[in-house]
Amino acid sequence: MNTDVEILHGSTASSLDSERQRVLRNTYVLLAVSMLPTVLGAWVGLQIGMASLMSPGIGLVVFLGGAFGFMFGIEKNKNSGVGVALLLAFTFFMGLMLSRMLGFVLAHSNGASLVMMAFGGTSAVFFGMATLSSVIKRDLSAMGRFLFIGAILVLVAGIANVFIQSGALMITLSVLVIGIFSAFILYDLKRVRDGEETNYVTATLGVYLSLFNVFQALLALFGIGGGGGD
Repeated sequence: MNTDVEILHGSTASSLDSERQRVLRNTYVLLAVSMLPTVLGAWVGLQIGMASLMSPGIGLVVFLGGAFGFMFGIEKNKNSGVGVALLLAFTFFMGLMLSRMLGFVLAHSNGASLVMMAFGGTSAVFFGMATLSSVIKRDLSAMGRFLFIGAILVLVAGIANVFIQSGALMITLSVLVIGIFSAFILYDLKRVRDGEETNYVTATLGVYLSLFNVFQALLALFGIGGGGGD
């Protein structure tokens, strides 16, 4: 009898581990696919001149309205193919919005190099956090509340800075964003590995948003301080 229980327990544990690996694998695949519409959206935004089409205030309203609208739709349909389609549409939209910052950085004579530096830095953050999520055994659930509060605070300060236009505040916020959302990547991936997040669409959305914010913050830092080639 004890042997039967042990076999059943081992089979259940193996099944749970297999499911977690499946969710993690699907998250990585969908995350990689989501980069394509992001790049396409950024290219389209640069071609049509998104920065000149909307003032900073209008751009902020469109960004917030579009982002939260898409996120609501994705979460509502996360268990169907509609959720995947909405996620990919969302990443295209985010690429469009990102083109404003890209245009600013690319205006430097060394702009392409700065963009590649931001991409390299974001990639390093992702692989570093992904590796950490696989080796840290400690439960990180308590991090969520503090990271969420930090994200709200930098969002509010960022909105204020659209109107204040303070370079010093932008640098400070960019550094904070890199720290907070790097930790969010670790937190979200660890939740998948621990079986706390079982939907790969939701997991992908969380990690994508963190990567987007880290990349945008690095672009801002390099754009402000790295244009020495002008």
